Amino acid sequence: MSQTLKSSSSRSYVIRCAVVAALAGFLFGFDTIVISGAEQKIQSLWRLNGLMHGLCTSAALWGTVLGALFGGWPTERFGRRKTLLSIGMLYFVSAVGSGIAPEQYFFMVARFIGGLGVGIATVASPLYISEISPPKLRGRLAGMFQFNIVFGILIAFVSNYFLGQYASKEVAWRWMLGVEAFPALLYTILCFSIPESPRWLIVHGGQREAGTEIFRKINPGMSEPEINELVDAVDASVGDRATAAKFFTMRLRVPIMLAFLIAAFNQLSGINAILYFAPRLLGLAGISNPLSASVGIGMTNLVFTFVGLWLIDKLGRRTLLYIGSFGYIASLGICAFFFLAFPGFRVVSSAIDVENSTDQMIRIEQPDTPLSDKDKDEIRTDYAKAKDALIAATKQEGYSGTEVTMPQLEEDLVKQRELAGEIAEKEAEKKKVEEAGGDVEKVEDEIAKLKEKKKDLLPAKRKTEASGILGSKSLVVLFSIMFFIAAHAIGQGAVIWVFISEIFPNRNRAAGQALGSFTHWLFAASITLAFPIAIKALDAGVLFAFFCGMMCLQLIWVKLMVPETKGVSLEEMQKKMGIE
Repeated sequence: MSQTLKSSSSRSYVIRCAVVAALAGFLFGFDTIVISGAEQKIQSLWRLNGLMHGLCTSAALWGTVLGALFGGWPTERFGRRKTLLSIGMLYFVSAVGSGIAPEQYFFMVARFIGGLGVGIATVASPLYISEISPPKLRGRLAGMFQFNIVFGILIAFVSNYFLGQYASKEVAWRWMLGVEAFPALLYTILCFSIPESPRWLIVHGGQREAGTEIFRKINPGMSEPEINELVDAVDASVGDRATAAKFFTMRLRVPIMLAFLIAAFNQLSGINAILYFAPRLLGLAGISNPLSASVGIGMTNLVFTFVGLWLIDKLGRRTLLYIGSFGYIASLGICAFFFLAFPGFRVVSSAIDVENSTDQMIRIEQPDTPLSDKDKDEIRTDYAKAKDALIAATKQEGYSGTEVTMPQLEEDLVKQRELAGEIAEKEAEKKKVEEAGGDVEKVEDEIAKLKEKKKDLLPAKRKTEASGILGSKSLVVLFSIMFFIAAHAIGQGAVIWVFISEIFPNRNRAAGQALGSFTHWLFAASITLAFPIAIKALDAGVLFAFFCGMMCLQLIWVKLMVPETKGVSLEEMQKKMGIE
């Protein structure tokens, strides 16, 4: 076989191994987002209060934090390949368990198991890909993990949409969660076809010959002396094994700080908060159909993630972080300015709060509500605050819309109660028709017409009026958020998992990847939990300004501390960072 054919065959083999490992990222993205299509049905089915609803929806996230924290141990102890196999099994068990869950506690355990898989995947998959890839391809191949995360998110949205449209409404949510079992099983089977990381075999497994053979297979262009030199460099990179095995030491202070900061800044950009709460933020911006606009954000994320992977080995990691930082600062700064400078945004926000609070007020008046007296008192307090905020917002200097008064809101609540009663009666009538085997189309039309009347209620009218006054300003915010997503996809999104997998020595790479993943998910969980509280207490512009300020700090960090890792072998990177 000619050298050219050998090289082409080797490249295809490496790419195939990287694609299989990166499928863990696809399952990661799918598992994280798929809950969005099922959470409302779960809440009503099991009659969950606010706390239990939050625990059910966030169970996977906390599993992710734990999986990331301890994911380095199996990756180092049992090997990269066996750990990747275990991830597929965790995803499969979680999908099946979530789909058949008889009650909320079973469901939470199943989702938590999937979260463990997500957390371990962020350690094992990028690490494996970086260790089997040649320096010239490492950025693009390791970056495929991030691309698959974004692709998994998009497929989850598409899957939820079709299942919601065409499956029975009673079981659609179970299929949304359970369908993940199919790609999880396929991924697990494919993991049997990939080899162990040669670097793990040499450094951790004590199998120099097996590691050497894999290096020959993935580097056919190297002569035998060059292969032996590479193997010797990998073996020598460990140094004193007793010293090298220790992680939190002065020897590793630079890569530890780099991994912590890139993971922290990734979340301090606000990316998870903006993605998870995109429909809400777009609604606050006065966008009339925030769900359809969210699809545009998802597509932007996918397209520019691909652009980032195309550029990462051309421009380098540091350059992409520069581009991303400038994009973050510009887009977040524009959003902060518009939300703070134009009073119409505050009217829209306050009107939405009154709408939601009114729905809750009507809910607590239902005889079979599962809420405690304390929860009911909190809802009444929130409703009073929302009314006061809307009245104050419509009286702001510079706002040209109609002012709202307290008597108007009290009268509106009475109308809302009457409308809710009529809808409940029609829903009961529909149920009786269904049980009798009759045609429910006429009743459904009547219910739809009643729901349309909500547009004539005061909060909806004031929201529509304020959105009209804002006009093109709402579109500026929408495009700024899309610009923010693009900046993240090209910068931090493309770089984070590649960079962390490159900066640690062979002996400490799994522990370093675990540190970065744990930091990322701890900040993600904390910001996601804090965001609903913060958006309720503060103007959206204040939060955008905070994230913008954090990205100014990231820009300074990139300038002063971040090394370029493009085209540098993992062993050379160790020397470049002064790690003996």
